[in-house]
Amino acid sequence: MNKGEFVGQLADSTGLTRKETRKFLDSVLNLIQDTLIRAEEVKLVGFGKFAVRARKASSRVNPQTKRPIYVPSKVVPFFRPGKGLRRGIAKSLKVALTGGVARK
Repeated sequence: MNKGEFVGQLADSTGLTRKETRKFLDSVLNLIQDTLIRAEEVKLVGFGKFAVRARKASSRVNPQTKRPIYVPSKVVPFFRPGKGLRRGIAKSLKVALTGGVARK
């Protein structure tokens, strides 16, 4: 599902126009982004937690040239799903033996 499809379904379920829904969704996403930029967490109970995490600098190997590459440290955003989201997904989906996802 892309953003346009998401906005369409959200508009249908809320009764708002697509324009109002898109503006609301953009505001929510901007608020989450601004909060993460301040290195604060956004916790949505039952859904999950958005936060930032520091990654250490490391050395890797370029598979084509076999030469070492230095990867500098950086801060990255991450999402940790909440218990309610994990349970909801586990109830409605199962992992196929091939590693794919199948509906129950």
